Amino acid sequence: MTDLLGRVPTPLPELTGPTPSRARRRRAAGSGRPAWSLLVVVLGALVCCPVVAVTVWALTLGDDLALPGGVGAMVLTTVALLVGVGVGCAVLGTGLAWLVTAYDFPGRRVLEVLLVLPLAMPGYVLGFVFLSTFDYPGPVQTGLRGLLGDDLPALPVRSLAGAVVVLVLTLYPYVYLVVRAAFLELAPAAWDAARTLGASRRRAFRSVLLPLARPSLVGGLALVMMETLTDFATVQYFNVRTVSVGVYLTWKGSFDVASAVSVAVLVLLLAVAVLGLERTLRGRARFAQRGGAGRGLERRRLTGRRAAAATLVAGAVVTAGFGLPVLRLLTWAVDAARTPGTLTDDRFSEHLANSATLAALVAAVCVLVALVMSHARRLGGGRVVGTAAQLTMVGYAVPGAVIGIGVLASFDAVDRLLVALGVDGGTGLLVTGSVLGVVVAYVVRFTGPAYQAVDASFTRVPTSVTASAQVLGAGPGRLLGRVHLPLVRSGAAVAATLVLVDAVKELPLVLLLRPFGFTTLSVWVFELASENYWERAALPALLIVLLSVVPVALLLRHGRAPGREVR
Repeated sequence: MTDLLGRVPTPLPELTGPTPSRARRRRAAGSGRPAWSLLVVVLGALVCCPVVAVTVWALTLGDDLALPGGVGAMVLTTVALLVGVGVGCAVLGTGLAWLVTAYDFPGRRVLEVLLVLPLAMPGYVLGFVFLSTFDYPGPVQTGLRGLLGDDLPALPVRSLAGAVVVLVLTLYPYVYLVVRAAFLELAPAAWDAARTLGASRRRAFRSVLLPLARPSLVGGLALVMMETLTDFATVQYFNVRTVSVGVYLTWKGSFDVASAVSVAVLVLLLAVAVLGLERTLRGRARFAQRGGAGRGLERRRLTGRRAAAATLVAGAVVTAGFGLPVLRLLTWAVDAARTPGTLTDDRFSEHLANSATLAALVAAVCVLVALVMSHARRLGGGRVVGTAAQLTMVGYAVPGAVIGIGVLASFDAVDRLLVALGVDGGTGLLVTGSVLGVVVAYVVRFTGPAYQAVDASFTRVPTSVTASAQVLGAGPGRLLGRVHLPLVRSGAAVAATLVLVDAVKELPLVLLLRPFGFTTLSVWVFELASENYWERAALPALLIVLLSVVPVALLLRHGRAPGREVR
């Protein structure tokens, strides 16, 4: 090419600096690091390993696979418990969510927050407080006999109905939180249209808002039913034998491996059925807010008896699910603390140290795994890496009994492999005398919530920041330590807090897998309550409850959507 005078122009000097290498440009574009992508796939597979191990173990048993006696009754009892708790939580959680969203009454602002507090009360703690109050020797029945005579028949407290009441009081906040959020986020256009066309508030709620909130309601109920299926300490107080109780009693009582694995597979099938039912009930429902953002639903002010009734109902639920149990625990704890040597009891300090050490170790591992997986996803890798990362939620969605048996099956397979390779030690090489099995089960159980919290922080980090650091030559390790970690430390702190509290509260896994002589606060509370030592169980139980308030407080930090008050 020449100019007007026929001369070849001199090329301009390069002013943009050196050209990045092809590999660096490819990494900046998000094609991923193979080693980090492989690490995510391996971690996702390890989290799913216990579930797969239970299934494989059941298949390898063949003709030895046999269900224990009475399994039919256990299944029917479990189904009845799931239905009772599900219906109770749906009615109570949805009703309270509608009450605080659509109406204004004295104390609403405070009760709107306090209604979440029963989530901090573990079922096995409320269970023994409930029994100590309402059982035959408790103050309620003693007072009734004093008024109506000693011939008054005993109330059926230790029953399926009693277990349903306790579990509903501790689990309804799952439904309350998600349904209330759905009501607050819905645009008022559909509500206003129904009201304009002459529909009453009750009909507009039933025909318009409740169908719109169905996906949230079903999701909350799925959480409730999974927690109910996992629980076995609370139901044991009430002499209710579910399939989760069957796994524990079969494994710890008779050491019947084949029967324990059979029941564990049955629990897994029930969990899959619950998840399938959730998908079916949710259907293809997808609702998004459109128009009227931030305006909220109209809120009618209640007066007179209706206002008093609304305050009384909401206050009674909070009092029954949190206030009175905490007060009773506090009274017992003060009385126990006055006994010489209670707070300096070697068992108390030892069990507290076990819980704290285990929780801290598990929290550190879960947060580290969550950081690595979220960081690797940010580096790229495609759909396979994303699917592997989502597999971490499997451990949280599967009942603890299945995870416990699955971890035992996994360690048994590793032990056999080590023996085959000539490593001495025999069966139990990796588990006996250590808490390694408990730690692995806890990590499988709680990596999912930790990953969700950390990944949520990663989504707030602009991709341009990651791409700029890669273009400037930052490797994956330096990118994680110098760029990503400082930006997501708040999410990592939330994840660590959630795992710490959940690990302190956890009971089924540590009961199934703990080595001889290893006891945590949750196990100690369960053992003391099972022997009716209410006062001695109060102090560790109160400590667990106080720790459980921490994640609830984190939930309450979220802002509340506004509403419109009408008279």
